[in-house]
Formats: sequence, structure tokens, C-alpha cells
Amino acid sequence: MTRGESIQAIREKLKAGPAPEELAVWWQDSRAGVRKLLEAYERKQAARAAERERLDRLQDLEREFWEKGLEQVAGCDEAGRGPLAGPLVTAAVILPHTIWLPGLNDSKKVSAARRETLYQEILEQAVSVTVSILGPREIDRLNIYQAAKKAMTLCLTHLKVRPQASITDAMPLEIPGMAVEDLVHGDSKSAAVATASIIAKVTRDHLMQELDSQYPQFGFAQHKGYGTAQHIQAILDCGPCPWHRRSYEPLKSMGLKEPAVSENKLLKLK
Repeated sequence: MTRGESIQAIREKLKAGPAPEELAVWWQDSRAGVRKLLEAYERKQAARAAERERLDRLQDLEREFWEKGLEQVAGCDEAGRGPLAGPLVTAAVILPHTIWLPGLNDSKKVSAARRETLYQEILEQAVSVTVSILGPREIDRLNIYQAAKKAMTLCLTHLKVRPQASITDAMPLEIPGMAVEDLVHGDSKSAAVATASIIAKVTRDHLMQELDSQYPQFGFAQHKGYGTAQHIQAILDCGPCPWHRRSYEPLKSMGLKEPAVSENKLLKLK
């Protein structure tokens, strides 16, 4: 029975990535602690392989375009259609053909902490990322559907690397020279759309946290502008702020004269 390296030394080598011959030697070690380390390592490797396979499947739609010679495929999604207050934030992302973004999914299915980590990982790995921010006045003027359509078009046509094709989350678009596929629940079926949903959601949450410091009476940091009972009561008690959407109820019926704020931006993050 082999008793060679210390358990701590083996642990460190397992973290770094051992050679196959080292694993073979360690499996001959009689110590229970070594066997536990190796069993944990195998479970971790199996989970990693399963996650890599899942992420690979999540790029199946993009792969259909790649196989047609369309190498740069963007995903596009938005955050903030439903809230009574705050901007509509839209993102477009082009990913490389191989990614490692553990836990990537529709932003609504990912914890806030993991979204923050994924946001940084996406920016590190993406080929190109663009974000559009449309203020409430633009939403009131166009209506939310047309505002989302405009924002998605802006994002897809202003990426630093022009996409040859794109996948949107249920938004049909016609963009000259670009194949566009609109996909219901695209943020859970396409890696590119999922990353766009993460970028849009995290960007908007940060903006709402900033607005919370300016207008603490509304609790924007907690509900992100959505129509909770507490939010609606705050509107009735305090009146709306410039970031409230006048075309949404109950604000629409309040006959407001002051227009909503207009603050539109297009950010090329990468």
C-alpha cells in the first residue's frame, strides 16, 4: 500500500489539476483521507463536465448559424418592461464559440449574487457588448413594445463587432444584412440571449439602486420600480418622481402635468 505525499500536498495538486499518472498512484493510497479527497475530486469533475455539456447545448441555436458561415451571432434581451418606474435597459452580446460561464441561465432564474459574478465573467469572455438605456419619457412616447423594439435595434446595430445574425427574446426585428430569429423564452434557450439578459438585469438593478438614494421614499432598491403595494402607496402619498412612467396605471389616471425624465444612453461596454 502506497503512502507517499501528505494529504495537504495532494489536496493542493488536485486543486491545480493533477496528471493522470498522479491520480493512479493516489488511488493506491490506503489512507481514508486521500480516498475522500479523490472521491470529492471525481464528483467535482463530473459536475464540471455536466455543466460544460449544458453550456454547449445552450449554444445549439448559435451553432446553427455558425454552420451556415455566420460566425458572429448576437443575443439580445431587455430588463424593465413591466415596472412603474425606472429605465428600460436592453443589452446585446456576442459570445465566442466556446464559453465557460457556470450557472448561466435566464437572469430571473439566477440569484442576485451569481448575476453579479456572471456580469463580470461575461464582460471578460464576450466578443462585444452593447447596452441601451431608455428613460421613462421615451417609453411613454413610444409605448413599451415599440421602445423595446427600438432599443434592441440600437443595440444590435451598434455593437463594435457587427453581428451577421442575432437571436432576440421574442422580439421580431427586420435589420438589413442581419438574420434575426425571435425566440420565445430565448433567455433560457440561447447562451447569447441569456448573457444579454444578465447584462441588462444587472445594469438596471444598479441604476435603480442609484435612484433609491435620490428618492428613498419609494424603495426602488427593494422592488426595482415594480408595482408593489408599498410602491403604489408611496406614489399616492408622495406623488411620483420624474422617473415614474406616466403612461402606466395608476399614474396614467392621475392626470400628471410634469413630464417624465428623458435620459437615453447607448453604452459600448466591449
